[in-house]
Amino acid sequence: MKIGIGLPVAIPGRDAREVTRWAKDSERLGFHSLGSIDRLIYDILDPLVSLGVAAAVTEHVQLFTSILNVGWRNNSILLAKQLATVDLISEGRLTAGLGIGGWPDDFAASGAPTKGHGKLFDDTLTELRRVWDGEVTSGSGPTPLPGAGRPRLLIGGLIQPGYARAARFGHGWVAPMLSREFLADGVEGVTKEWVKAGRPGKPQILTGRYFCCGPDAQTLTSEYVAHYYGSESPFYGPVRADCLDSDERLREELIALSAAGVDDLVLYPSSSRIDQVHLLAEALERVGARRDPTFKFTAGQARAA
Repeated sequence: MKIGIGLPVAIPGRDAREVTRWAKDSERLGFHSLGSIDRLIYDILDPLVSLGVAAAVTEHVQLFTSILNVGWRNNSILLAKQLATVDLISEGRLTAGLGIGGWPDDFAASGAPTKGHGKLFDDTLTELRRVWDGEVTSGSGPTPLPGAGRPRLLIGGLIQPGYARAARFGHGWVAPMLSREFLADGVEGVTKEWVKAGRPGKPQILTGRYFCCGPDAQTLTSEYVAHYYGSESPFYGPVRADCLDSDERLREELIALSAAGVDDLVLYPSSSRIDQVHLLAEALERVGARRDPTFKFTAGQARAA
């Protein structure tokens, strides 16, 4: 299991200029990937712009969206071009985890359909393929789109049609950032669909967890999760329970996720302080994530695109 770290794009009040330093330090300290999450109506930096900035100041670290919400992005051709641009700038380091999105305010603000999401997702993925295959042209000459950029795709979804979609369109599946039960069900479900679709090998499994290090880790984590999800939200309790705010929780979850079949784990910060990158690297060292052979973890090894 490869261990990455999320960019601090979704921390309210963060200094946006620290994204470049965060990315540089993360690569230097051996993290395998940088990740970004996505919402529209929230104090969050745009995930693709942020990953483009990170790509420009790094050389080897992989780039993930986990996930990028496509349901309210109303122009699939534009999205294909944006994804291809980040992939080109990073020289093939982008893996785009895609999902419909679940925040009603985002759909309302975008004027996006609130029904028919399965067909919308399929149509979007089909259109992305058409753009990257060079099938979208101006009608008077070669395509003006950066078709050479073709990121790997991972698909989110928690029911059988989502698993089938991952097997049809993607290189694997994105699990939610909570619940080992969801993870286990999803790994089983997408693997069955993978075999049914006649795909070789096995699907890549990506998930994430929130983390915070330091003496005030528990307080900062609770405050962040309450702000992001809402303290009265039904998601607050389950998400907070799976956050990593101590060495014990970190080690326990790493072992469990590795055993469950996760290939890539992105740890998303609950604090935007730049010392979190260094503190997490130190915590991973303390719990043996870089040297214990029972973990089978690798950090800082670039995967071929």
